[in-house]
Amino acid sequence: MTAATPSAAAHSRPRPFEGLRMWWMMLVISLEERLAYRGDFILGTLMRFLPIVTQLFLWTAVFSATNAADIAGYSRNDIVAYYLLTMITRAFSSMPGLAGGIARSVRDGSVKKYLVQPIDYVSFLLASRIAHKLVYYAVAVFPFAGVFFLCRSFFPPVPDAATIAIFLLSLLLSFLLGFFLEATLGMLGFWFLEVSSIVFAYMLLQYLLSGHMFPLDMLAGIGTGIPGVSLGSVVHWLPFEYTAYFPAAIWLGKIHGTELIRALVIEAVWVVVMAVACRIAWRRGTRRYSAFGG
Repeated sequence: MTAATPSAAAHSRPRPFEGLRMWWMMLVISLEERLAYRGDFILGTLMRFLPIVTQLFLWTAVFSATNAADIAGYSRNDIVAYYLLTMITRAFSSMPGLAGGIARSVRDGSVKKYLVQPIDYVSFLLASRIAHKLVYYAVAVFPFAGVFFLCRSFFPPVPDAATIAIFLLSLLLSFLLGFFLEATLGMLGFWFLEVSSIVFAYMLLQYLLSGHMFPLDMLAGIGTGIPGVSLGSVVHWLPFEYTAYFPAAIWLGKIHGTELIRALVIEAVWVVVMAVACRIAWRRGTRRYSAFGG
């Protein structure tokens, strides 16, 4: 039995920064892909700011019609500030094209290369989305700054450092939650030829229950038929509100103390649950794909 040569042993020895370098390469490649169509990307980014004017007029009309000083604890200024903050949150948590892209790669067979190359598909997708967000915010930072400056009168005073830190943590978790939710949906492409209907149903639920349309505090008074249980309390345990409502409510001071800690824990638990679900779907899906000759 021959001993391994020093060069072979050195070659087989794991390098401590190999994983980090692989991540960096995937991020750079993804950035280059995003910048290849920067004209369309910039135009699409700027178009996202158009609904702000519509929302301003909408909520002004609502408050004028009701003659109320506030609705569910939100004044007109609070509502406008809330909507602007959910724009930031949604920019973090939304993953346009992710689920459909995964399902399409399964359908057209392009996913095969990730089964034979030493690249983790889920990690590659995550690096791609990080690159997308970096490019998006590089383009959107000045429009965002301009809008927030013009609308500064709608906002309460800037919260303390601890609140800002928790807000940023909730944004990071919302990004991860949004990614793993949509990636898991995309993995259903291993079992279903077309997932567009499933994705549409998810997007509809997400839009209604995330708080993107209105603050979820407005659901607190709506009953479910179960004594003592409102629709708002049910939605609180679902993952959707953590992709829009929750970070905005933190900044505006609508959630405090133990309620805030509990909500952060729920958000973190959902991130872990969906990350595990995504990994399970990928492993079982690829096994099924290979078994059928994919």
